[in-house]
Amino acid sequence: MSTRRYRVSHRTTYSYDEDVTDSLGIAYLVPRELPWQRVVSRELTVAPSPLDQSEDVDYYGNTATYFQVTEPHQVLDILAVSEVEAGAPQHSDAALAVPWEQARPAHRPDVADAWRAHDFALASSLADQTPEAHAYAAESLRPGRPVGDAVVEVMHRIHDDFAYDKTATTVTTTVDDIFDKRAGVCQDFAHLTLACLRSHGLAVRYVSGYLATTPPPGKERIVGADATHAWAAVWIPGDGWLTVDPTNDQLVNDRYVTVAWGRDYADVPPVKGVIFTEAKTSTLRVEVDVAPL
Repeated sequence: MSTRRYRVSHRTTYSYDEDVTDSLGIAYLVPRELPWQRVVSRELTVAPSPLDQSEDVDYYGNTATYFQVTEPHQVLDILAVSEVEAGAPQHSDAALAVPWEQARPAHRPDVADAWRAHDFALASSLADQTPEAHAYAAESLRPGRPVGDAVVEVMHRIHDDFAYDKTATTVTTTVDDIFDKRAGVCQDFAHLTLACLRSHGLAVRYVSGYLATTPPPGKERIVGADATHAWAAVWIPGDGWLTVDPTNDQLVNDRYVTVAWGRDYADVPPVKGVIFTEAKTSTLRVEVDVAPL
């Protein structure tokens, strides 16, 4: 398998107008080890220095970094730097040709990991299986159609039917909101893919990570101008997960760095936590850079 190597830098900075006396957080910023991805090195630092910082592996196999900062502060800085070799996931033509009805984990007790995949066929808070989502996917999930063809067509349609608009949605946007506005960002398009396909019994993961971008011809890379990205992965019996990116209308390839996956964004936000403060206002700044090596 051919791979590409990247240096990923992700800095999150919170600023407050009064001291924060206690900050407890969880970060999902460490890339995963996968058959098509190798983590060469990684480091996560928090400033001010935490009283406690540790790592654990959550239910879905993601690395979660826990930290607590008790030194009074008005700025909290979290920096994750990783070096990663990424390739493209591989799938057999025979597995992708299975009728989509036979790719539902509830109908495949003969497949060893079907029980684990079933969790991703259930509704979640940000990927509700609405009647509109079910009807939208039904246009592509015709009886007996190969699962690979059907999933890719849903990806194409979402890309064509919904506009990319950073101002249209927020991190709490629902599936109904996305259909209403016919617009959103990568997180919304991933949630929409989940809702549509799960409503027919398919198992679909929400995946967070990064996409290496290239500048326009003749332009230099702007360091720190990249962003986090989100896509979806559909369970293929006996053949892993087919990863699709409806935002860019393509299968995931060696330009993608996978960090974490869950039922939806709420499971794996880059950083979440609780603070103790009397501050009235705060600001958040995020800088991401995915540099090819």
